[in-house]
Amino acid sequence: MSKQEFLDRLRKGLSGLPEYDIEERLTFYSEMIDDRMEEGVTEEAAVGEIGNVDDIVSQIVSEIPLSKLVKEKVKPKRSFRAWEIVLLILGSPIWFSLLIALFAIVFSFYIVIWSVIFSLWAVEVALGACFFTGIFSSFVFIFQGKALPGIGILGFGIFCAGLFILLFFGCKEASQGILLLTKKMALGIKSWFIGKEDVK
Repeated sequence: MSKQEFLDRLRKGLSGLPEYDIEERLTFYSEMIDDRMEEGVTEEAAVGEIGNVDDIVSQIVSEIPLSKLVKEKVKPKRSFRAWEIVLLILGSPIWFSLLIALFAIVFSFYIVIWSVIFSLWAVEVALGACFFTGIFSSFVFIFQGKALPGIGILGFGIFCAGLFILLFFGCKEASQGILLLTKKMALGIKSWFIGKEDVK
């Protein structure tokens, strides 16, 4: 792929972002390709070393703050006419309520997911506490001459240790999955604001 083809695809992938950001990124990657070509690398090889355009677009979109995209998207391209302002004011009880409801649904979904993760980690901590308490209590019982209850409590402590180890890996994977879901949700919201369906 030539430098111009790469820049054209990059511009197309970034369409919907603020023009200033597009130009800044195009200049950056253009200079990067030029620097590599000055080092003796061919144009195609220099472009190939930079990476896949889709991956670069996804990275750029993930770095731009959502507030900047929202501000750019909702900024009117022209001034409102008087009748448009009146309609916005009269319709505000409906559209503002729907906007708040949408935000509340998304936010509550996010909170519920993280509550489940927090609960799993709380159970993990409780199992760890049961393990250490069981070990300590078993020695206390054994030293008091109550070997049978001591061995029973020791067995329970070891059982809790096994559950602790198993649940640790589950909690870790679930936490990583939720972080990945959060990232994908943020990219999805950003792609909606910039009007791109194919941002991954």
